[in-house]
Formats: sequence, structure tokens, C-alpha cells
Amino acid sequence: MEYRETLPRRGISRKKMMKRVARFKKLKGSDGGLPDSKMPGCERILYNVIGFQPPRTERGGKQSPVGVKAARMAAIKISEGFNLGYCRARPGKGPMLHNHDTNETFIAMTGTWRALWENERGKLERVDLKPLDLISFPPGAIRRFMNVTRGPKNKYSTLMFVIGGNAPSSEFTNKSMREIEAAGAMPPRQARKPSTKRRKP
Repeated sequence: MEYRETLPRRGISRKKMMKRVARFKKLKGSDGGLPDSKMPGCERILYNVIGFQPPRTERGGKQSPVGVKAARMAAIKISEGFNLGYCRARPGKGPMLHNHDTNETFIAMTGTWRALWENERGKLERVDLKPLDLISFPPGAIRRFMNVTRGPKNKYSTLMFVIGGNAPSSEFTNKSMREIEAAGAMPPRQARKPSTKRRKP
């Protein structure tokens, strides 16, 4: 029996395909837009390479995994089921404990990165990743990562992350948010007061 293709195919012009090319040297990074961005030890630069369109909810401690700013700076603005970005940080730096609604996979590109997560008893586990090692977190796993490279304290290392979904969302843990608010790095969340306005009949 003769082989037959079954998947749809389409030709793509060079002009359209070049919009899907991202040069690392031209990427625009963001060091803000997340609740922990101003916390000591959490300083990092996030590069939105593919996707990461803003999720529907961006408030309180819930936002795009790359933050409010970088979510609007994608080099390749597509929504095709996954998102890809880079994190650059100095040794000892990384985000606080947080969660995602889709899969998140970390790939160490340069340096040594420590991935931490809560086990079934709420205790932290960890594994160190060397260049090209990776770890893949399922949705709901409380996690964080940190650059633990030995050497000069001012030298950046790079971590790649791939996150599933078209507009994935992330949120920090209650403990992380309490620490962020106590440090004055983010205004305290205010409970919504019941509306006193009368509704029109």
C-alpha cells in the first residue's frame, strides 16, 4: 500500500517565517512585573521568547509566569499550545515558591540551577541541574528554582523554561505572598467591600 500523508500542509512565505525567528541578542528582558521582583534574593531577568500571552486574571498574586511586563514583550507572539522563555540570574537568585496551572519544564543552559518542590508531606525536595539537564513539573506542583553556580557572584547564568497552554497562569503560595507583603515589596491585598450602590431594577 502506498504511503499517504494525512496531516494538512501549507506553504509559508519567508516573510512570515522570519517573524518566527528570535535572536537572543535582540530579546528584551524584564526584571519586574511579578510579586517577588523586588524581594532580596529574587532578582532575575525574564525573556518572553514564544507565547506567554497575558492570562485572563492578573491580580493579587496571580499572573503570567513571566510577569505582567514580559507577558506583553513576546518575541514570537503566538498561541500554539506552549510557551518558551529564558531566565538569567546571578548566583543565589531565583523566584519564591509558586504554582502553575500547566506543565513547566526547566532546562539549564549555562551554570548550575537548583530546582526545589514540595513533596506529598509538604517538605522541600531538591535536585541540581547542570547544562542541558532538565526537570518537568506537572500542574499543581509547588516549586521554585535558584542559580547555585559556583564562581563570581556577579556572573549571570541562563535557564530555559517551557510552559504548556496558550495563556498559562501562575500564583505564589500564601507563605510567599505574606513574606512579600511584610517586606513592603507589594501593597497588601485588600478584600473587596460589598457595594453600597443600589442596583437599578
